[in-house]
Amino acid sequence: MATGISFSVTATDGAARTGVISTPRGEIRTPAFMPVGTAGTVKAMLPESVAATGADILLGNTYHLMLRPTAERVAALGGLHKFMNWPKPILTDSGGFQVMSLGPLRKLTEEGVRFSSHLDGSKHMLTPERSMEIQRLLGSDIVMCFDECPALPADEATVAKSMRLSMRWAQRSRDAFGDRPGHALFGIMQGGVTRELREESAEALKGIGFDGYAVGGLAVGEGQEAMFGVLDYAPGFLPADKPRYLMGVGKPDDIVGAVERGIDMMDCVLPSRSGRTGQAWTARGQVNLRNARHKDDPRPLEEGCQCPACRSYSRAYLHHVVKADEIIGSMLLTWHNLHYYQVLMQRLRDAIAGGALSTFVAAFHAKRAEGDIDPL
Repeated sequence: MATGISFSVTATDGAARTGVISTPRGEIRTPAFMPVGTAGTVKAMLPESVAATGADILLGNTYHLMLRPTAERVAALGGLHKFMNWPKPILTDSGGFQVMSLGPLRKLTEEGVRFSSHLDGSKHMLTPERSMEIQRLLGSDIVMCFDECPALPADEATVAKSMRLSMRWAQRSRDAFGDRPGHALFGIMQGGVTRELREESAEALKGIGFDGYAVGGLAVGEGQEAMFGVLDYAPGFLPADKPRYLMGVGKPDDIVGAVERGIDMMDCVLPSRSGRTGQAWTARGQVNLRNARHKDDPRPLEEGCQCPACRSYSRAYLHHVVKADEIIGSMLLTWHNLHYYQVLMQRLRDAIAGGALSTFVAAFHAKRAEGDIDPL
């Protein structure tokens, strides 16, 4: 498939690798963390601010954008990049995960998923073909095939049935996507925590042929140990010359563990959602700015951090604006969290390139074990 999007690995360290995904809209350095701009915005951030944190790519969501403002409206206004003022690459997820979470508001068939909007109760049908159409209208650079993702834990028969349906939908997604130079289509591996099902899914996807491959169906309730257990083997089932994307992950230690196991791309709402609830991520772990111990603390949130929250404001101020529910609290903490995540990714890339990943990982975990900060 000549898509105009290519992937090159520049260095490896064990199973981990660093490289570059080249697209017409710019390069994506891997391992990459994608901030989530669900409805055409990373909450509490200007697009320019997101770019300033070091992000090379954003994630948008088919389900939310098809409901509001609609993909057709976005297309008429010039596509999602122009609409949200983000000139760099955009990956859109297929909507399958969001539809799964609707529970009784959805009806699953071989054709697709019929569901009621969580916004107004209106009826919709999402199929592999419709998902491809919506993502084409949005103009996303990396399109995800439409899949079905069961929540875990689930019995093996349920997971197998769901995975095989997703593989049939993957073929329909590939057929509907067609030939779109400058745009890529990723397949999504399913199979829960069962090795044989994961391998069956990977073989089916490779038989269809995609520009990249996602490990789906994790971070849905199975726990970190089980997730890492799958990642110990699942990336190896996928082509080594294509990007590997772990969907919906995660916490910083999840990210480090995933990179160690060969993952190239990740996304998660956590840094922005945490920022809106007074939570900050630092090298020493998570900090709750609502805690009273910060109210007289003149020190920065994290020593040495170059984000605006740490350069210009004290913990005492951040505590104040968070407690007062001032919008600037969400803005500053979200900026800090996204900055922290992108710095973490750059340090992972540097460690892999220098053959020093194990040393970096040991220091990462040791720093977190120290706890937040020394007493005043």
